[in-house]
Amino acid sequence: MSKVKVLYVVEPAIGGVERYVETLLKYTDHNQVENILICSQNYDEAKMKKIADKVILIRMKHEINAYADFKAIRAIHHYIKQIKPDIIYAHSSKAGALARIADLGIKNKVIYNPHGWAFNMQQSAKKKEMYKWVEKISAHFCDKIVCISDAEKESALREKICKPSKLQVIYNGIDLEAIKNTIPKTRAELNIPEDAFVVGMVGRLSKQKAPDIFVKAAKLIKDKIPNAYFLMVGDGELRDQVEEMIHKFDLDSSFLITGWVDNPTAYMKVMDVGCLLSRWEGFGLVLPEYMACGVPIVATNVDAIPNIIKDGENGLLVAKDNYEACALAVQRIYSDAYLKDKISNIGKNIVNEKYYIEKVNANTLAMYWSVCKE
Repeated sequence: MSKVKVLYVVEPAIGGVERYVETLLKYTDHNQVENILICSQNYDEAKMKKIADKVILIRMKHEINAYADFKAIRAIHHYIKQIKPDIIYAHSSKAGALARIADLGIKNKVIYNPHGWAFNMQQSAKKKEMYKWVEKISAHFCDKIVCISDAEKESALREKICKPSKLQVIYNGIDLEAIKNTIPKTRAELNIPEDAFVVGMVGRLSKQKAPDIFVKAAKLIKDKIPNAYFLMVGDGELRDQVEEMIHKFDLDSSFLITGWVDNPTAYMKVMDVGCLLSRWEGFGLVLPEYMACGVPIVATNVDAIPNIIKDGENGLLVAKDNYEACALAVQRIYSDAYLKDKISNIGKNIVNEKYYIEKVNANTLAMYWSVCKE
């Protein structure tokens, strides 16, 4: 086999998974891999066509919807039979379930990357148990499961999702060259005062990313740092609630919510501190992006985040939902120039050594050839 044909099936939600797949395809060796992408109608088809050999848009819903999911499975099944890939590579829990059901009876080689286990989400015990059993049953219908962090692999082993040999850790990686060449937004463009101390958050405005905690911390930070300004890069279902909180705390003139943007690193380069206050997290792609931009980090001590951030070295860690601790951590960075520079410099070194996309692609290509030979 001179070239491996890979059919990627990608979840409908926009965010970290989209950026991961986009970067993975961009740096693929097209002499060794033919990339065919099935993604939802939410994706930018023109952009994806620049990096994939073929792009197929189908209708997928992020939430469970029996009728829509059945139609998506039929569509994926049709394209699997038509394309005859060597490997199906499904990204996210939803796409992983749809792709594996669609492949029943065809028996392709299947790789699955959950990008964070659904059973680690903050939810009822009943739902957690249901997601565990779904993953355990589905694991029988794939050849490899990619864990994006050591914590993800540990979760799978603890819950006995599959046999250890089926799990492979491949850390997330980022496009360092693209980040280096990204022209930063200016404060004038964003109407941010030039002397502001900018505290940022990049991510979906959803329960997982805890934008409510960010706003509560902002109120305390503003009381101690009068020139603080807060930048939220993203959008999501909690936006209205977040805007109400901002208004309630009288922070309207010190807050900007950008909505979805094409290049979040252009906004990161404006920040003096970058926050990731997730309540659960399979990896947190924004963390190496912050590091590459030289932005000191305040993050929660949950799931995979401590695998990436060592408290006091390349960031400061706080307990989840503890907005007082978050505010104090930001104040530490504001008042201690040595700490700010130390975190920034160590972060740059770590990301250059460990979280670059070329390493992800080399490990992924090796996995493709290994799976094809089995």
